[in-house]
Order: sequence, then structure tokens, then C-alpha cells
Amino acid sequence: MGDQATRPAPKAAVILTERAQARIAELMSKAPEGAIGVKLSTPRRGCSGLAYSVDYVTEEAKFDEKIETPGGVFYIDGASVLYLVGSTMDWVEDDFSAGFVFENPNAKGACGCGESFMV
Repeated sequence: MGDQATRPAPKAAVILTERAQARIAELMSKAPEGAIGVKLSTPRRGCSGLAYSVDYVTEEAKFDEKIETPGGVFYIDGASVLYLVGSTMDWVEDDFSAGFVFENPNAKGACGCGESFMV
């Protein structure tokens, strides 16, 4: 029982860059009433199998990974955490698109459009 205090705090499954955290803060500033955070999931779609989706959430699910950021809580769908452990999430905007981008060491391949990946 006494060894619990000596264990290091668990590392977040996904590392969020400052830009990603700023984007979460921006999303939360526009959140609909009742939203407690934004949640990332990886629904099956796209030419490589899995895609990234970010949506507002109004309640915490039991197995969700929870990452506190200065601007709000970022959740990762429990089933998706397995595919994303060790990833870095960034927010990238350019002349053509804007979106969360992942450096995912688990992805074995990705489609050319960056919409989906496989593990």
C-alpha cells in the first residue's frame, strides 16, 4: 500500500503542443452549453481505415483518457487511446486547410490526404 506514493504520475497518452492546447481553448470558448470538453475519437473511415474526429462532449465516459489543458479538458475515446499512445497532437493551419495533426509512431501507413491511417 505504501508504494503508491513513490510511483511517478502517469504520462498523458498523447502530448499536446501549445498550438493544440490553444485550439482546444478556442473551441471551448465557443462550446455549446453543457459541453465539458472536446473529445477525440478514431471512427473507421477513409482509405487507410481509421480517421481522426474531434467533437464536443457533455459527459465523461468511463474509459476515456482525460487530459487537462489550460483552456479545457481534452478527452480521447477509450478505444482510440490504443492507436494514439505516444503521439503528439498539433494544430496546423495553412492556406488550404486547418486541423489537428498527429505525429503517430503507431501508424504503419497513412493515406495521401492525411485523413486516415492504419496501425
